[in-house]
Amino acid sequence: MAVASTDYAVQKTVELSLRNRVLWAMLGTALLLMLCRALGILPEWLIRLPEWAIPPSDIWLDAAFSFVQNDLGLIHVTRFVAEGPLEFLLDATANLLYGKRRWPDLGPIPWTAIAAAAAVIGYYLGGWRMSLLAGGTFVWTALIGQWEIAMQTMSVLTVAAPIAFLTGLGLGILAWKYAWFDKAIKPVLSVLQTLPFFTYLLPAVIFFKVGPTAGAVATIVYAIPPMILMTTLGLKKVSTEVVEAGHMSGCTRWQMLTRVYIPTARTEILVGVNQVIMLCLAMVVLTAFIGMPGLGAKLLAMMGSFKLGRSFEIGVTIVLLAIMLDRLSKAWVVKQPEHFERGTPWWQRHIFLLFTIGAFAVFVALAQVIQVFSEIGRTQHFSRGKEIDGIIKAALDIDMVQATTEWLRWFLNVNVLIPFRNSMLWVPTPAFILLVVAFAYWLGGRRPALYATVFFTIVAFSGWWDRSVITLYTVISAVIMATLIGIPLGIFAARSEKWSRRILLACDTAQTFPSFIYLIPAIMLFGVNDVAVVFSILIFSMVPLTRYTIEGLRTVPPEMTEAADMSGASRRQKLLSVQLPLALPTMAVGFNQAIMFAFFMVIIAAFIGTQDLGQELQRTLAGTELGKNFVLGMNVSLMALTFDLTILSWAEKRKKALGLA
Repeated sequence: MAVASTDYAVQKTVELSLRNRVLWAMLGTALLLMLCRALGILPEWLIRLPEWAIPPSDIWLDAAFSFVQNDLGLIHVTRFVAEGPLEFLLDATANLLYGKRRWPDLGPIPWTAIAAAAAVIGYYLGGWRMSLLAGGTFVWTALIGQWEIAMQTMSVLTVAAPIAFLTGLGLGILAWKYAWFDKAIKPVLSVLQTLPFFTYLLPAVIFFKVGPTAGAVATIVYAIPPMILMTTLGLKKVSTEVVEAGHMSGCTRWQMLTRVYIPTARTEILVGVNQVIMLCLAMVVLTAFIGMPGLGAKLLAMMGSFKLGRSFEIGVTIVLLAIMLDRLSKAWVVKQPEHFERGTPWWQRHIFLLFTIGAFAVFVALAQVIQVFSEIGRTQHFSRGKEIDGIIKAALDIDMVQATTEWLRWFLNVNVLIPFRNSMLWVPTPAFILLVVAFAYWLGGRRPALYATVFFTIVAFSGWWDRSVITLYTVISAVIMATLIGIPLGIFAARSEKWSRRILLACDTAQTFPSFIYLIPAIMLFGVNDVAVVFSILIFSMVPLTRYTIEGLRTVPPEMTEAADMSGASRRQKLLSVQLPLALPTMAVGFNQAIMFAFFMVIIAAFIGTQDLGQELQRTLAGTELGKNFVLGMNVSLMALTFDLTILSWAEKRKKALGLA
């Protein structure tokens, strides 16, 4: 026993020594390359890859896409779908919700009827507060004069979300059933979840028609991955006792799936539904870039003309819709199915369904005789965009506010952001890759280091190295600043149950905001520059950092903190020596999500005006450069995956070391 223990200790010492030597070799080589550049003796081909060494990946991909699109005739299939069943569904929902003159030519449904039905559903799922939120959201939307543009968005959402749900459910069942399919689809899902949204838009425009059809397709594809993952997870967690009970009762294979597995995995599947709804709403707003009408298009137009008051009102509507859909779907997750005694009348078993239909019918009838119950005209709405615009401008014109924002803009640009960006761009490409690989090896181990080598080498040979480095500089700057604010805020909140509840509620609410919303305060305070970009990413990525810091600290075993108290540790010693080390694996998930959020947001921030991959991706939407669009998107995805794999690998190792795995 002692010999085995000694051998293990010797083996670990040898591994640690080898790891340190490899790390120092990589760091030493990177520093040597940087020193040679500083001395002016480094060859140009080691500073940046020469043009002749960069393969024309975009041209090859364009040729491949053209072959699939034209020679194989995929364009005819996609256009048939776009102009056939998909356009038919979109026209039907558009007609019902905002009166587009198409089949079944029954719309538009009065706003009061939709608000009343939503209020009853809200009461059924979560009581009077949920009823107030659901009904009040639609009342606000109508009274503020945004009903038609909101219904343009909802008409696509009501088509995209069910299709994404059914597709994700089917693929999730296949991944659960067949291990080979699960292994094949997981890397695809990882890439899809890290691809910037612009990469979804251009293929949708090329293969489908511009407007709602392309927006619906991009939204569906974007929302499918979490549904697949949650379905697979839920089905894998079904206990063997439940399965054996199903077999003993003589269930067929189909009955086992529909009456045993899926009902038992109900919670995970409904969490997937929640994710699908929220991602669909986020994406359907962003499809404004490809001609999708609705709230996103109006917000984009208002922000482009710097009408911040109107932008604020539209932003509030988007946020209310997001919160309503999020809360309703989460309430559906936790609400258990109701069971009735045999012989209970049908109307008692479906009392809320009858109330919903009744409320809907009453307000449809009232709308036929009272015009304002049917629609709110231009002269009847309560929009105060101009007044809010004046208030915002007056607030921003206050001397102290102007002085503070101008000083921050000057200080961050001159002393922090520009020097940091220039120093990252100055580093020779091979040295930069070695530093990233060394970081991945030090934190995550050999496998993440190998992935980092491959991924960043691909980025280097893509021909967009400098743009990629600028993207990375923006992400790192924002995440560092978010860490400096989010971690202390989480530590403060974790000390009190009251403050934990308040901050977590704020985090939950902020996570439902579509990403476009974060651009509004950034533009208001800092105008259009790098500080505004970093600020918008900072407030978006600070949410998971704060949330997982609180959750990590609150889940530290109480016996550990009691032992620290008994040993006479001060509050600071207990935090640094006990609580934070045990909370780090959970906090690592927050760091990981913050980086993923930052990579997502940096592409959206291209609207403000940047010099990174997001700006180039946005330009591709004006043409048909599908190859270039894919190369740029893959660069973002590969950089994000490098950090994702590294941090998650470290978190798993840390959990095992602490006995938490």
